[in-house]
Amino acid sequence: MYTHYLLKTEPSDYSFTDLVRDKETVWDGVANPAALKFLRGMKAGDKLVIYETASVRSAVGTATVKSVHGAQSAEPIVTIKVSRKLSRAVPLAEIKAARTFRDSPLVRQGRLSVVPLSEEQYSALTGE
Repeated sequence: MYTHYLLKTEPSDYSFTDLVRDKETVWDGVANPAALKFLRGMKAGDKLVIYETASVRSAVGTATVKSVHGAQSAEPIVTIKVSRKLSRAVPLAEIKAARTFRDSPLVRQGRLSVVPLSEEQYSALTGE
């Protein structure tokens, strides 16, 4: 079972800066069946990396799962709370070049908005 995930967001829709301002939010709008499966697998306390798409294309911050309701429903309600901004954004090109990500859905299935991360991958992105 995974305990670390990467969540992709379009910064023009909802950016990491918005999450910092709001302190917490419900993560919704996930439609892909594989991404929904990962979202349903989340538990309170799981660690998250927030990745901004579009022109940013970088991991930019961290968050934590606060709660999960309706994990078995069509649209689970996952509330996340902000943790911190990364000391430096980690661009997609760097992620793709790292051996630790060679089999990751992040680089193999680029359209997934929720991606599981191994402990090593989470650490590579966050320095934790």
